[in-house]
Amino acid sequence: MINIAIDGPAGAGKSTLSRLLASKLSYIYVDTGALYRAVGLKFSQKGFDTSLEGDLDAVLSDTSVDIRFINGEQRVFLDGEDVSDNIRTPLASMMASAVSAKPSVRAFLLDMQRNLAKNNNVVMDGRDIGTVVLPDAKVKIFLTADVEVRANRRLKELLEKGQQVSFDEVLEDMKKRDYNDSHRPIAPLKQADDAVLADTTKLSFDQSLELLINIVKDGIKA
Repeated sequence: MINIAIDGPAGAGKSTLSRLLASKLSYIYVDTGALYRAVGLKFSQKGFDTSLEGDLDAVLSDTSVDIRFINGEQRVFLDGEDVSDNIRTPLASMMASAVSAKPSVRAFLLDMQRNLAKNNNVVMDGRDIGTVVLPDAKVKIFLTADVEVRANRRLKELLEKGQQVSFDEVLEDMKKRDYNDSHRPIAPLKQADDAVLADTTKLSFDQSLELLINIVKDGIKA
C-alpha cells in the first residue's frame, strides 16, 4: 500500500488539504488529530483538565474510539457517538495536545492508525506520522506556515462555525499548542529527515493544494 504522511503544526491546513489530496488520489484520508481530540474530549467529560492528573488507564479502558467512512467522509465516534463536530473547539485542541504527550494514549491509538495504513492507500496527517507512526511512508511532507497566518486561518474557520473568539485568543492558543507539541518528551512535532518542507505562508489554498499534489507525484515516481 502507498502511504502519504503529512505532519505539521496546528492551523497549517493539514486536515483540509490532506482530505482533498486523498480525494484526488482516490486514497483514504485519516485525520489522526481527530482521534486525539476525541480522547481529549473523553477526559474533559470525566473532569480532567490539561494537567491530566488522575488514572488515565482507567478512563482508556472504558473508551472506544472508531473511525468510520460515511459517504467518503471520515467521521469520528467516541463510545458509539459521532463527535466529529464536537471535537473542533479550542478546548478540544488543547486537550488533544495534552493527551498526545501521554505514552498510554499514544499506544492506545497507534495500532489503529498503522492498521489503516497497512490495509489501505492512505493520506494520513498529524504531528508524528512520518517520524513515528509511518516511518516507512512512501512520501513524507512537513506542512507549515507562519504562526500569525495559521492563527488567521483558524480564526476564520472558527467564526464560520459560529464560535465567538478573538484573533489574540486563537494566536495565544496556537503558540501554546506549538510549544507543547514540539517540546513533549514522547514523539515531539518535528520534520522527518526525509520529509519535503511545504511552507504555505505566501500561498493561496489552491496553490497549496497544487504544491502537495506535485510533491506526491514526484515522490511516488522516485
